Amino acid sequence: MEAAFVLEMPAVEVRDRLVGFVEEVAERLPLRRQRENALLYVRGLIEHGGRKSLQPTLFRLEETPARYESMQQFLADSPWDPGLLVRACAERVASEIGVSAWIVDDTGIVKDGKHSPGVKRQYSGTLGKIGNCQVTVSVHAVGERGTLPLGWSLYLPEEWCDDLLRRRKAKIPDGVVFQTKPELAAGLCEEAAGWEIPAAPILADSAYGDDTRFRTEVHAQGLEYVLAVSAQISVYGPETTFAVPQR
Repeated sequence: MEAAFVLEMPAVEVRDRLVGFVEEVAERLPLRRQRENALLYVRGLIEHGGRKSLQPTLFRLEETPARYESMQQFLADSPWDPGLLVRACAERVASEIGVSAWIVDDTGIVKDGKHSPGVKRQYSGTLGKIGNCQVTVSVHAVGERGTLPLGWSLYLPEEWCDDLLRRRKAKIPDGVVFQTKPELAAGLCEEAAGWEIPAAPILADSAYGDDTRFRTEVHAQGLEYVLAVSAQISVYGPETTFAVPQR
């Protein structure tokens, strides 16, 4: 009902609501120009069709060429923490969707070439095969009235982590080290658990359920989980003990 109501609202009213929401969330950005660029970028993504790359987006919004440099710097080099906006959005929206679970998954993003951070020939569940792509790990809250991103992280393969020159060209921070997908997911869950949002059982497929460290970490965080495991995984009751037999 809410979605149908929004679609029937006049365009001006929808835009005003969008502006108010983005301004509320972007309050956590430290600089006025950053807040202005955040609003402009969201408008470009939502209000107009066509290509979503920066230059055609600004052209459709009838912005001056000077704004392109400011937006490019905001998106690529400006030292603001995107996690601030993710948290602000999550805390604003979570109560509206009736959260019933957190979903952990990874997504492949098809890429040509070899210069985008993390790109390589690797398996992608999105493609259903091995292909040239990036892979991101994400956590989403889901509920009766929608879904909400709680965090995502780019998976950086070991060959990327070990190649200093390639990292520098792609502007990957020196502090980024190799982490498996379950390790990335556990970190995202831990971060979201500290926010003012409803906790819910974590759901994931066997790529995460088979990983003992992932299960151990989310349990240590006090989070419940329902995870798939593959057929070769052994399960033991809590009363089970293990001992090395004497010679």
